[in-house]
Amino acid sequence: MQHKSAIIIGAGIVGLALARSLAIRGYKVTVFERNVKCVGASIRNFGMIWPVGQQNGLLYERALRSKSIWKEVCTEAGLWYEEKGSLHLAYNDLEVAVISEFAESNKNIRLLQILNAEQTSKLSEAVNTYNLKAALYSKDEMVVEARTAIEKLPAYLNEKYDVEFHFNTAINFVDYPYVSSGKKSWQADEIYVCSGADFETLYPEIFAENNFTKCKLQMMRLVTQENNSRIGPSLCGGLSLTHYKAFEVAASLSALRNFYKETMPDYLKWGIHVMVSQNETGQLTVGDSHEYGLVLDPFDKQFINELITNYLKNFASFKNWELLQSWHGIYPKRTSGESEFIYHPQEGVTIVNGIGGAGMTLSFGLAEKVISTY
Repeated sequence: MQHKSAIIIGAGIVGLALARSLAIRGYKVTVFERNVKCVGASIRNFGMIWPVGQQNGLLYERALRSKSIWKEVCTEAGLWYEEKGSLHLAYNDLEVAVISEFAESNKNIRLLQILNAEQTSKLSEAVNTYNLKAALYSKDEMVVEARTAIEKLPAYLNEKYDVEFHFNTAINFVDYPYVSSGKKSWQADEIYVCSGADFETLYPEIFAENNFTKCKLQMMRLVTQENNSRIGPSLCGGLSLTHYKAFEVAASLSALRNFYKETMPDYLKWGIHVMVSQNETGQLTVGDSHEYGLVLDPFDKQFINELITNYLKNFASFKNWELLQSWHGIYPKRTSGESEFIYHPQEGVTIVNGIGGAGMTLSFGLAEKVISTY
């Protein structure tokens, strides 16, 4: 029996997730990546799989499905992951109201607890309990080391499913059933374009006509913590409550946003909300900010990193604050609010894009939807 073939453009998390979903359904899959390895937004993130931030229904279920696939893939590929959940820390009454309302509205849906300061400190020695009023503990979240996982998944997919990878091969033209890189061309039964912000190069009109912009985020990494200390759950300050749509079920969220507008205008101006995760070696990944535009400043703003660090010190107490690295990432974002962009520029070609900053959380689940639907 002859298997169908598929070409995927882009070896970031969306492309890798689609490669897996197609391969387990019997496709012969070939992936093209313009760089010698993935160096884009898929490796420039916290490594968080973050169901708590996704709205109830389709996206929350998709996040849980992605998480289950991540666990399966990491186990089979020998990749580290840690399933410790998350803590959203509340230091004023409005923050307490939001996490309490969120927990109440989700009591039959999610694994949530409202903790006091003493209970929180038992979960994480890294939490600053001074003036801590309460914390929302969610058990759903997990962390991978994005840099290692995205780099090693191609070898896993090749070994397990015979997925073929062509790195350092920039596809500059698509005309079904062919894709071309300079004078070389390949063909397949189905073509998937999963190249992040780079899809603007292949389809500039489609990019321009479908409510796309780009988002630049600044992030940092702190050195391995002393004595192999672990922070436990990933940590978030109250600003994260205003960033994720899942918390819009809380009646007090509007009042909290207004409070931040009055007391922390620079944080809202630069789209800053502060989170921290920890990798296998004990290093801490910290961020982030959100700047939007079609053309973004290539240079990082030191004052943004300082705002992030200053806010982080309100809710975290680390043994070592030495900065190891700083960087920024850029990803495409829908200005109209949609959580994904699935588009057919011609028969046999599918663009999969527009997941925003939730690629690690949603891609495996989204890939399952795309393949089962199309």
